[in-house]
Amino acid sequence: MKELRLFLAIAVLASLAISAFGAPAPAPVEAGGEIAVIVKTGNSSFWQNVQTGAMDAQKELRAKSPKLSVTFLGAQSESNVNEQINIVESAIDRGVKAIVLAPSDVTALVPAVKKAKDAGIPVIIIDSALSGDENNYVTFLATDNKAAGEACAKALIEGVKKATGKDTGKIAVMSYVAGVGSEIGRVGGFKDYIAKNSKLQIVTTQYSNADMPTALNQTTSVLDANPDLVGIFGANEPTAIGMGRAIAQAKLGGKIVAIGFDGNSALAGFIKDGTLQAIAVQSSYNMGFLGVKTAYDVAYNGAKVDKYLDTGFLMVTKDNVDSTEAKNVLY
Repeated sequence: MKELRLFLAIAVLASLAISAFGAPAPAPVEAGGEIAVIVKTGNSSFWQNVQTGAMDAQKELRAKSPKLSVTFLGAQSESNVNEQINIVESAIDRGVKAIVLAPSDVTALVPAVKKAKDAGIPVIIIDSALSGDENNYVTFLATDNKAAGEACAKALIEGVKKATGKDTGKIAVMSYVAGVGSEIGRVGGFKDYIAKNSKLQIVTTQYSNADMPTALNQTTSVLDANPDLVGIFGANEPTAIGMGRAIAQAKLGGKIVAIGFDGNSALAGFIKDGTLQAIAVQSSYNMGFLGVKTAYDVAYNGAKVDKYLDTGFLMVTKDNVDSTEAKNVLY
């Protein structure tokens, strides 16, 4: 599977149409230095899969630069924005060659990224958008979160229609961290699609701060307060897991249309047992692999890259959860 994922990642990388420019020469064999991969937190399998991709990229790049070091760092939680800012500033202070960053806040990380640019350190943004001047960073590698949110909304609407014969009723949104670029696109896309394409009513939006126990408790409360709920959406991995566990504990699996996001083994299990009807699975591996490869090409080879690369997503259901395509993105 790893070989196939590497092949797919390399194929996507080729689509960047990277071309060298200016005077910088290719990195010599002895080139070393650090590429710092800084994510929102290391405490979820989604980010650990990003790390797997990053470390595989390091292995490949060390054939060119044996002394290259790829480090992987993250805050204790996704909501601890100040800790992530400190990690970025520490990387700048120790003179890393490049930074691959999944920003925990769409605006709060802007000054730190600008500081990196001013220090001559290229920044590759992954997963979540960053506001401000796009010239502060080199490129943005991520899922099209708006499109993924819309796909989740479509799946929920279709599920409700299949179960009830209509597109009316109450639904809930279990989100993660307000203000994160991925959340803005993902949940915004979901809500806009629901409003334009159904008569479903969103009765509440909860924020778990990407903490599974919090999401479990919040979902339990939402289910208790709304016994007539027909659908629910869990917008990231820990939130969707907590949501799924709450649904299972309430014995509502298959009785409420539940759509999740991301694709670790727990969420795949919820698809197989019918607790969730669909999950939108990102290629987190590609974010790490392509993020490091792109950072290397820019920092060491002076390459010019496209400003945005869509790393894609797959809607996984009981019908395709065991397919090769699904197994290549589930983790």
